[in-house]
Amino acid sequence: MTSKGAELEAMILAPEIVITPGVYDGYSARLVQKAGFRTATISGAGASESRMGWADRGILGFEQNLDNARRIADCCDLLLQADADTGYGNAMNVYFVTRAFEKAGMAAIMIEDQVWPKRCGHMKGKAVIPAEEMVQKVKAACDARQDRHFVIKARTDAAGPLGLEEAIRRLNMY
Repeated sequence: MTSKGAELEAMILAPEIVITPGVYDGYSARLVQKAGFRTATISGAGASESRMGWADRGILGFEQNLDNARRIADCCDLLLQADADTGYGNAMNVYFVTRAFEKAGMAAIMIEDQVWPKRCGHMKGKAVIPAEEMVQKVKAACDARQDRHFVIKARTDAAGPLGLEEAIRRLNMY
């Protein structure tokens, strides 16, 4: 049996463009699946706004985010990619966050290099952690996965506060 991570990895490596709609609850996931998509990204902003009525500024905590992801996974067959925000702390926290999302049925997680409390990627006023610290978070996430195909995505929000060249440099490090 092929793992969810391996299926998603194969889609990413295939020459076709992968369209990944955003979902935030079971109903949106079922609609996306019914429309014929195979994968979806659980929107951190969508989850925060739909569950709590608050913009994505770090109000939705790890346990709430994980519970939301688990509930979505329980009601669909999509290869889900969870927004794990900043990993909710340092590299050690990222290790356990990665394990938890993988166990919850995700095919991937995405972590970002913002300071905590974070802001949604399109908001002004973002600040980022040192690139070397984010490298340690990515390494911890990779070390934590049980399935070597579980996909780890790293995102930088450095373009706004530090410029495009720094964002590119960081992505090459991550």
